[in-house]
Amino acid sequence: MSDENTTCSTAMVYDKKNPFPSTLKRRVLLNKEGSDKETLHLELCLAGSGLEYRPGDSLAIIPANSPQAVGQMLEVGGFDAGERVELKGGETKPLGEVFATDLNITGVTKNVLKKYNAFAQSEKLESLLDPDNKVALDDYLGGREVIDMIADFPVPGLAASDFCGTLRKQLPRLYSIASSLRAHPAEVHLTIAIVRYHSHGRGREGVCSTYTADRVDEGDTMPVFLHYDKNFKLPEDGDTPIIMVGPGTGIAPFRAFVEERAVTGATGKSWLFFGAQHSATDYLYGDEWERCLADGRLSRIDLAFSRDQAEKVYVQHRMLEHSAELYSWLSDDAVFYVCGDASQMAHGVHEALITIARNEGGKTREDAEAWVKQLKANKQYLRDVY
Repeated sequence: MSDENTTCSTAMVYDKKNPFPSTLKRRVLLNKEGSDKETLHLELCLAGSGLEYRPGDSLAIIPANSPQAVGQMLEVGGFDAGERVELKGGETKPLGEVFATDLNITGVTKNVLKKYNAFAQSEKLESLLDPDNKVALDDYLGGREVIDMIADFPVPGLAASDFCGTLRKQLPRLYSIASSLRAHPAEVHLTIAIVRYHSHGRGREGVCSTYTADRVDEGDTMPVFLHYDKNFKLPEDGDTPIIMVGPGTGIAPFRAFVEERAVTGATGKSWLFFGAQHSATDYLYGDEWERCLADGRLSRIDLAFSRDQAEKVYVQHRMLEHSAELYSWLSDDAVFYVCGDASQMAHGVHEALITIARNEGGKTREDAEAWVKQLKANKQYLRDVY
């Protein structure tokens, strides 16, 4: 056998089963003092990973649960942190470690309740799980977590292994990438809203967002892998105009888009709509956007700060204020992007597009809906909503 064959090796592949330990290089709070929001800008190192992304892709983080959440679970459930439990695949670990890294110990679902009630045998829980009691079930699940379930329906002496079998695996969380790899070689940037709230007498927190905020220090690593999006991408032709609607953390991919277009020398016009609560405290990357406007990397920006006046103003309202120009851009084959909240914002933006088509194109509601549908079919209307 030749030396060439014996020295040949396969490069390490980092994915969901084998995440890359990425070092947190920098963490910056984007909101100013006095804001009700806590939004972080993270810069992570990809050097040596071989991982390459394009604007529009996402980074997945596999988080660890907080020590406080683990401690509360052990206490309320009467479990022993040192007891070894067997995981799928035959591996055994101490329960405290399993609670910390392997299982989702916060999120409670109908299926989790159903599995748990096999041991609890609770008539009240059985009633909640009745298909006819969907409203009551939704009400119970709203703002409650696993710890509430075991407190409300205790099972004295429940075996740790049986309890673990009722829970879901700890899943990765996806975040839209907020950087261009060409602009920041061997780095990936994220924009993360930290979730903290109070409900049913307990303080609650988003597992992954607080992991990045509280449990990983600069210089520490976190397990990550890339999630590729084939559709939410910049147009191949750099001359194509783009319209970007991204309130809140929905701004993330558009920072990547603008950076990428600047590095590649794209000449197409770019128009950004951004919204948040207050201009003084919540204008995410505001200084960057103003520089982009000044030097031509961004053609135009329209801002909607919902709480800065008596009547709430959102990005869809700004769209309607400039409906003639928006319709003209779209008629000139601009690509329209939306990123952010799926439940209300994305619907409001969609309705605004239909209204613009009716007002500026003289279309009936039916024809306006068909026009917007055609934009989607032409990949001229792209969404990354969650």
